Amino acid sequence: MRPFVKMHGLGNDFVVFDGRNDGFVPDADFCRAVADRHRGIGCDQITTLAKPNTDEVDIFMHMANADGSLVRGCGNASRCVGKLLFEETGKREGVIETISGQVHVWREGEDCVAVDFGAPRLGWEDIPLAAAHDTLRVPLQVEGLSNPCCVSMGNPHAVFFVADADSVPLDVWGPEIEKHPLFPDRTNVEVAELKTSDKIRMRVWERGTGITQACGTGAMATLVAAVRRGMSARRASILMDGGELVVTWRESDGHVIMEGTATLAFRGEWPD
Repeated sequence: MRPFVKMHGLGNDFVVFDGRNDGFVPDADFCRAVADRHRGIGCDQITTLAKPNTDEVDIFMHMANADGSLVRGCGNASRCVGKLLFEETGKREGVIETISGQVHVWREGEDCVAVDFGAPRLGWEDIPLAAAHDTLRVPLQVEGLSNPCCVSMGNPHAVFFVADADSVPLDVWGPEIEKHPLFPDRTNVEVAELKTSDKIRMRVWERGTGITQACGTGAMATLVAAVRRGMSARRASILMDGGELVVTWRESDGHVIMEGTATLAFRGEWPD
């Protein structure tokens, strides 16, 4: 039996395995079985902890989507793993390493965890796009969505600004945009509605998973896109189906900071 922890950040849920002692890293079939909401545990992503590669890092975090594909960055998972790290070590801050780089996490309260994801990547090669375009307004139209602002937070995002985010049939357009030829590595898709200069309503289609209750990197990408378009303050609340994240794009160093809850759902064991 392999112990696991089920956690979520605003309903964006994860199954966390600890592979630090035996080097365990799940393959795609294992991830799909675990993520199955009818025959498995059920989750949006699978997270596996590994030993860090340097003394500067507290833990390495490997991530996979529900379909078994690789995840390069995940803000909500980073907060959840940060909470586990704090409970294990008694510390109030730490450094998590992923395949996209290192992120700094710290406690903001009993249930609130903040994460520094560094500076967003805004070049067309960074997203990546299949051809050179100005990422502020990418010439892409799908039904009622057009001209997204593209941002990489270690993973690709296409942010569409709309008048009414709740009316967008994201289950229809999300998978089409995710696999559009313009995105060679596929993309996450956000539809965002500006409520005020510091409140944005956002819904998300995550590549490899589908519609989720929340997305940390999606919230960060949405704020960056809104600031780039001159629509938002550099600190705003991102209102998602699962709840609210506070995101700040610091002017001092260009880093994007996200704050929100990380919640333990339950612990269990998965049969080998």
